[in-house]
Amino acid sequence: MEIDKIFENNKNWISNKLETDPDYFNQLGEGQSPELLYIGCSDSRVTAEELMGAKPGEIFVHRNIANMVVSIDLNSMSVINYAVEHLKVKHVVVCGHTACGGVKAAMDSKDLGILNPWLRNIRDVYRTHAKELNSIEDEEQKYDRLVELNTQEQCVNLIKTAVVQKAIRKRGLKIHGWVFDVHTGELKDLGIDYDTILEGIREIYHLD
Repeated sequence: MEIDKIFENNKNWISNKLETDPDYFNQLGEGQSPELLYIGCSDSRVTAEELMGAKPGEIFVHRNIANMVVSIDLNSMSVINYAVEHLKVKHVVVCGHTACGGVKAAMDSKDLGILNPWLRNIRDVYRTHAKELNSIEDEEQKYDRLVELNTQEQCVNLIKTAVVQKAIRKRGLKIHGWVFDVHTGELKDLGIDYDTILEGIREIYHLD
């Protein structure tokens, strides 16, 4: 996309919105009350609102390389805290996607400089599930499975946080793990059972 074209596109977008709804931007300026926090990948092919058919104001979005939830990442932790504690979202979704460059990079034994600490979190997922992954002979199937397992592990990381645990107990916050297939456009629900997950890690990670 040419930079000079962006502002022209913006003007056209404004005109189209006002033609459909003259009060569109007045309503937009009144605030937000999203019911869903979406944690996804920064990949340019995966746009949260478009793949879910959502409107502005319906989804609170955080994106990073390979849809990670890292406890020492103040960016993602701040977004999660704000969405759960202050916006009172009812659902938190971690959404991975097929053909994820971050997951692919983590599968390769290469020094990628500043990316190494970030990708190490994905490599830790591989290490945790090495027996299953190493039994998959087809490289693409292994790749897709690691995408699913990484998404699942990020949901576990979510459930380890105090603000999420409290919201689950007090108001029934729901955690979801999805994978978006860039080849078909379909969303797959991984069926995250957060009650079982929390029970399994309660001895170490349970927070009052």
